[in-house]
Amino acid sequence: MRRWRMMLGVPVMVAIVIVQVYANPFVVFPKAGELVSPDGRFVVRNEEHEGAGSDFVGTFRSLWLIEVATGRSRKLCDYIGVAAVAWSNNDFLVITQYLNKKTSRALVLSAAGPEDPLMLDMPTLIRFVPAELRATLRENDHVFVEGSRVEGETLHLRVWGYGQHDPNGFRWRCEYALREGGISCSQQHGSQ
Repeated sequence: MRRWRMMLGVPVMVAIVIVQVYANPFVVFPKAGELVSPDGRFVVRNEEHEGAGSDFVGTFRSLWLIEVATGRSRKLCDYIGVAAVAWSNNDFLVITQYLNKKTSRALVLSAAGPEDPLMLDMPTLIRFVPAELRATLRENDHVFVEGSRVEGETLHLRVWGYGQHDPNGFRWRCEYALREGGISCSQQHGSQ
């Protein structure tokens, strides 16, 4: 039995390493400062808000997309605290915004056009997931939706949290098809 587990474990470890090599990494802003697209056409940059001494500023930041060749830029989003950002090939940007101590959300933006971002947060997931999973999202007061990696046209999400419905917490793995818009979620092993 032990030998069988070891033989099964080797291919699983090789698959994990391959996935990590080909997945685009997330960087954390404001620490990162900037993130260049894989083809070098675009740069995502952090900007600190500046204001008068009486303005409530300092914790608010913005992410900007800059086209390197022309210098044209557009604001992607504002954020408080930190944001994790990754490229999906050269087409999409994935941003996880940590809104407060109770929630986060993932944004998916097209690098090519000014379309509004797709927002994946608790209310959006409630509409997408099967009915039997909705109580977990509705009845917990801490729900985090985080982009974990991008592979090709699939955004992998971690959805986790806790509260009245799940005092010991819950953890899901979700996959969102960037082009088609479908989502599927499954409970992670070891969670309630």
